[in-house]
Amino acid sequence: MGAAAVVIASSVLLSRILALGREVLLAGFFGLTSEADLYRDAFLIPDLLNYLLAGAYLTITLVPILSRHLERGDAEAASQAFTSVFRFAAVAVVALTAVMWALADPLVGLVFPEAADHGRLVSMTRVVLPAQVFLVLGALLMAVQYTHKRFVLPALAPLVYNAGVIGGGLVGAFTGDASPEAFLWGAVIGSAVGNFGLQWVGAKRTGVWLTRPRRSAVGEYLLLALPLMIGQSVAVLDEQFVRIFGQVDVGATAALTLARQLNMVPVGVIAQAAGVATFPFLASLAARGDDDGLVEATGRAARNTLFVAAAAAAALVVLARPLVELLYQRGELGRDDAGVVAALLTIYAWSIPAWGLHQILARHFYAKRRMWAPVAIGTGFSIVAVPAWLFLYEARGVEGHALASTLVMTGYALAMVAAWGFDSGWEAVRRLAPSAARGLISAVAAGLATRPLVEGLFGEGDGDLSAWGGLGAAGVGGVAVVAVFVGVATLLKSPELGDIARRRPRFDKT
Repeated sequence: MGAAAVVIASSVLLSRILALGREVLLAGFFGLTSEADLYRDAFLIPDLLNYLLAGAYLTITLVPILSRHLERGDAEAASQAFTSVFRFAAVAVVALTAVMWALADPLVGLVFPEAADHGRLVSMTRVVLPAQVFLVLGALLMAVQYTHKRFVLPALAPLVYNAGVIGGGLVGAFTGDASPEAFLWGAVIGSAVGNFGLQWVGAKRTGVWLTRPRRSAVGEYLLLALPLMIGQSVAVLDEQFVRIFGQVDVGATAALTLARQLNMVPVGVIAQAAGVATFPFLASLAARGDDDGLVEATGRAARNTLFVAAAAAAALVVLARPLVELLYQRGELGRDDAGVVAALLTIYAWSIPAWGLHQILARHFYAKRRMWAPVAIGTGFSIVAVPAWLFLYEARGVEGHALASTLVMTGYALAMVAAWGFDSGWEAVRRLAPSAARGLISAVAAGLATRPLVEGLFGEGDGDLSAWGGLGAAGVGGVAVVAVFVGVATLLKSPELGDIARRRPRFDKT
């Protein structure tokens, strides 16, 4: 698992850096304006298409099916299962894309009744819709590679995608068309190359490939995918809530997205990487019927992920304002706007441990082909999220939206812990609780001890530091946070430090 985690974490880190580069360009070009909101709103309806097909869960659904055949040594049966599911998904996504393209006008009117430029948003939505074909089919191609413990080409997909978005925006700027549409065309090209083209090559190399299926796995696939199709998790819908509820104020969607994007860097590097890298191994343990091994692997991954996530949350809270100023404060986004984004980021940062927990624990259930438990919990919290977002917006304005997201994600993670306890026994939960306590104590201590240092280095956001000076000061602040966190964790005799240090990666399975 070590090498897989390193590959995925490196990919996610580079992808998040590229995504931040994209957001820096968008912030510089459009700031917190209606143009910035239009770009982000254009993705909402295409993303809904992805959710209708459980696009975010296609890999999770297919990996257990393929793992079962491969654990029996039947590669031909795995190829037949993959072929039948791939053909079904291809027909479904192409047909639904065509329907949504034709109905884009009324759909945009329904979702965005007060859009600043209805006609333009319809056109932008149609531009980005075809990208979903490449994203959905690419997820199946990645599943084949994950089943074979191959992570390199899937890890390149988000890098190529984000590079495509940035490239589209830069080409538009150089040709005199610095518009959101240029970024959207880049997204389509990036998804075609990174999420589909590269994954086609990678999946074909595994030997599990398109064939003439004598039996179909579509029924089994739908049985597993159905809960995911009808019950979307709050973790998946969180980004869409930003676009839906961000309509209340001009620039609110942009501000929430900029803060959330920066928060998703540690979420991706820590939580997403751990979940993606762990899942094939959990699926293999489940396929072999090794329940004790599955519980132990899940618990170890959850404890270590939660511990590291606590350190990341402390660092992001302390460095929120400096990072936002360094990355976003330029062009159309001024100092006051940077302050708004930084305040939102400080709230979002506390959700990082919750993201880490749910990424691991949900995959425990998916590996056992028990989809309903995490889906029911996630759907329940999605329903709770709607009044929470509305109520907290009334109480605290746009910051209430970020607070609602953090509170709902935390509640979802705690509910997943309870479900895991019922499924695997409460001893596993009792071993998790001290890790959470040690991580929280270390994080709070690190934040309190280093915040005055960071404020002193940055002059409390007075804007006098140069870019390089600010980057250096942020680096010093980050090192200080980690040093204090590790020091306090050592005093608390946290076993997670030794466990993380011992799990050195081996790259022979990537």
